[in-house]
Amino acid sequence: MKKVLIANRGEIALRIIRACMELNIPTVVVHSEADTDSLPVKLADESICIGPAPSVKSYLNMRAILSAATLSGADSIHPGYGFLAENPLFADMCEQHNFNFIGPSASAIAKMGDKSVAKSIVKESGVPVVPGSDGPVFSIQQAYEIADEIGYPVIIKAVAGGGGRGMRVVYEKEELEKNYATAQNEALSAFKDSSVYIEKYFINPKHIEIQIIADSYGNTIYLGERDCSAQRRHQKLLEECPSPVVNKELRKKMGDAAVNAAKGVGYENAGTIEFLLDKDGSFYFIEMNTRIQVEHPVTEMVTGIDLLKEQLKIAMGEKLEIKQSDIKLNGHSIECRINAEDPYRNFTPTPGPITWLHLPGGPGIRVDTHIYAGYSVPSFYDSLLAKVISFGHDRDEAIKRMERGLNEMIINGLPQGGVKTTIPLHLALLKHPVFKEGKVDTGFIGRTDILGQE
Repeated sequence: MKKVLIANRGEIALRIIRACMELNIPTVVVHSEADTDSLPVKLADESICIGPAPSVKSYLNMRAILSAATLSGADSIHPGYGFLAENPLFADMCEQHNFNFIGPSASAIAKMGDKSVAKSIVKESGVPVVPGSDGPVFSIQQAYEIADEIGYPVIIKAVAGGGGRGMRVVYEKEELEKNYATAQNEALSAFKDSSVYIEKYFINPKHIEIQIIADSYGNTIYLGERDCSAQRRHQKLLEECPSPVVNKELRKKMGDAAVNAAKGVGYENAGTIEFLLDKDGSFYFIEMNTRIQVEHPVTEMVTGIDLLKEQLKIAMGEKLEIKQSDIKLNGHSIECRINAEDPYRNFTPTPGPITWLHLPGGPGIRVDTHIYAGYSVPSFYDSLLAKVISFGHDRDEAIKRMERGLNEMIINGLPQGGVKTTIPLHLALLKHPVFKEGKVDTGFIGRTDILGQE
């Protein structure tokens, strides 16, 4: 691997740069005009501006990215997460133009990106799946038949979906037709594909995901689980590893299922299998994320394995040096996603200049961020500013260290105006007795006034 082009921005671009530096691999980062003064641009060996601020004209411009790779002499491309990371066409274009795409094959991305195809593949691999339609539901009559068969409540999801878009929960038969049409319209608007499918909806389950790594020699292992149940409108806010409700026996069952699912699609590189965990301990496949996850640091903290470096080494054709028997979960880690949003004003985005910044430190605190004093948060992209990750010998210590870290963190430093963040929400969640007991489910934040502690 001669040089890696990073087709992303923000903290994940910086994270990739750091991994490449440790492996002595030169980097070139592409950027929009809005990100000219970003930290990844300052720290990469090279940078190339590929377009104006809107993503469609820069970070989603495949031709511009491939042209930059050719111009810079890069032989490999890392997509990070978001943007083109799970776009099979981009992965295929990289392969067709002889660039090493640092991720799975275009075929694997396409198969696991189509929710109905993915469900069929993992089902054949012996992995439990959520009861529902075997593929897209093409008529309201078919929707009624499936919902009657599996029982209400049901959830309608976009086949090409993600991020909670094109998703509607239906509790009663009378609500089905309206929500079916709404989900189709949202799916068409967001993904240019109106196809939807229907699944059984579990009330207040846990959201558990399993990190896997696979090389090109047939070796696939799992690195424990992450509990991602703390969500708002299907968007993750806080993740932890290990889950407070997963014991050793359940971990092995879910881990083996994740490995079987990955092998079923011929998967290579890092990926994540996501499950719903019901109150009775039953788990069901939701989807596979064919990329590095935002929350990967908590896995790194408890396993001691650098997932980005493993991605790079696998892409270089190296064989996994880690065996399943080597994986030990030591201690506990929590990640809080700090966004430029005002939790007191319905999470309104708050872009703007950061006039003053203090990042937390001390034992057991890691901060992954691309911001700095003097940096201006653009309004064009995701509002993620930083990820604060704590580590403790046990969950209680990880919680206490996270509280200390968040209380120490200052972004902007102005009592009025400027960038607001979600830090108050995270502090309130960490103090909530339901969180402390490890009983947060996917619907908890939506039905609870966290800031009011109700």
